[in-house]
Amino acid sequence: MTGMKVDYIIVGQGIAGTVLADHLIQEGKKVLVFDDESLSNSSKVAGGLYNPVTGRKMVKTWWADKLFPYLLEYYRNFEQRLGVKFLIEKPIYRPFWTIEDQNEWMGKSSEEAYMPYVRKVSDRSLFGDHIKDDFGGLLLEQSGYVDTALMTRTFRKYLLERGALKEQVFDVSRLELKANGVDYLGYSAKAVIFSDGPLLSKNQYFDWLPLRPVKGELIFIKVKEEFRAIYNRGVFIIPLNDRICKVGATYDHQNLDNEATERAKQQLIDKLSALIKVPYEIVGQVAGVRPATKDRRPFLGRHPEHQQLIVFGGLGTKGVSLSPYFGKQLVGYLTHEKELSDEVNIQRFFSLY
Repeated sequence: MTGMKVDYIIVGQGIAGTVLADHLIQEGKKVLVFDDESLSNSSKVAGGLYNPVTGRKMVKTWWADKLFPYLLEYYRNFEQRLGVKFLIEKPIYRPFWTIEDQNEWMGKSSEEAYMPYVRKVSDRSLFGDHIKDDFGGLLLEQSGYVDTALMTRTFRKYLLERGALKEQVFDVSRLELKANGVDYLGYSAKAVIFSDGPLLSKNQYFDWLPLRPVKGELIFIKVKEEFRAIYNRGVFIIPLNDRICKVGATYDHQNLDNEATERAKQQLIDKLSALIKVPYEIVGQVAGVRPATKDRRPFLGRHPEHQQLIVFGGLGTKGVSLSPYFGKQLVGYLTHEKELSDEVNIQRFFSLY
């Protein structure tokens, strides 16, 4: 089908590309997505966690008060429209490792900033049958995970049925820039939105952006009993079905391939052994490269010279949490001329162009 006109061409159908395409479709826009499944993307191996309190120091996630209310509303609605269940709302339990941890959180939990996300602060073991939590821990809410593989696979089928997906590599060198849009292999659009993760660093128009890709590996373990929460300290342990758990993740800035390694497996086993009490069997391992950025903030906005070229990427390890809110923000910017937040707008890096 040549001569086809669409509003937007989207390159990439990982978490970010999926959520963005859906927002544009909901806005009544016609999209055409290019995605080659053979190019491994991090969405297939993502932990999929959305977690309001993160990091070693257990601090509130950046912009949590904006991101979290919308992501829950959005994913529930998206599930209904696709007719599948991929949002798993589950408490995250973060054990205290020291009495100092415990004391700090006894005070912190009464702060207004943290109250919406804390279900319980315990000074005694809550899950001592499964993990080491002698000092108690923090039980979070507005937390859980998204089955990203199921979400992207189901949306892929939805796009295919509507003729809105091309299962092929997008060749940037064959893109023709026009005064009021773009042409690509017989298709024309107002703009192209690049949402293809780490591949952005090979894109001649956006290779100046300071992408810092990071490889992550996960293992899958089988345990003998049902885990009642997601456990998260040092590593995350996400209970899936049939007593299988996903455990991750590693961070490797050097070897940016998609090969699973013994070294990463051993790192995860060491961290897992420091947390878990019950016996387990390793039943799988996967690896993928995440599109992280220099300042750990997403990339949104138009190219400094070519207004018909747009980027939506750099969501790193928090794609599940960041995509809904910033997907909505980008669509507001494109369709209603709303402003992008300074912290994510790629104008912050125009001096590098």
